[in-house]
Amino acid sequence: MSEQDFQKATFAGGCFWCMVKPFDTQPGIISVVSGYTGGHTVNPTYEEVCSETTGHTEAVQITFDPEIISYKDLVEVYWRQTDPTDAGGQFADRGSSYRPVIFYHSEEQRQIAEASKLALQNSGRFKESIVTMIEPAEPFYPAETYHQDFYKKNPAHYSRYSRGSGRVNFVESVWQGK
Repeated sequence: MSEQDFQKATFAGGCFWCMVKPFDTQPGIISVVSGYTGGHTVNPTYEEVCSETTGHTEAVQITFDPEIISYKDLVEVYWRQTDPTDAGGQFADRGSSYRPVIFYHSEEQRQIAEASKLALQNSGRFKESIVTMIEPAEPFYPAETYHQDFYKKNPAHYSRYSRGSGRVNFVESVWQGK
């Protein structure tokens, strides 16, 4: 398969540090880049995005081989990393820059994401409504180098952060054995 046959998927689910590893460890993933999307500032910095003035959301952009892993499978991985009932951020990270969003790159991706969201809502797993937004992909700006592959570069800090934020306990309690 050539590079032009790869596809992109973009997901926001709170701190991008915690969103890389679950995708990076799947077969068929070419790359997972931490960055910013959905805002009005060109090439925003981490400090600017955290100030909640740029409109950007921390996200990961995944390049994947659809012959090995489907977009539908990636959406399923996404749900299992987030609290889809919390529109105000994710876990300890609060504010619009941490809101949960599936950014679609095609009409097919939008339809898959909408169907998956409806199935999750109808599953009864959550009592509250699924509030994760599904929006068209916008320009994506890679985050600073020190944010890339954080779980590999800083495994102890990553582990403390993902557990301390409440993400690990939530994922284990909601998705354990599912």
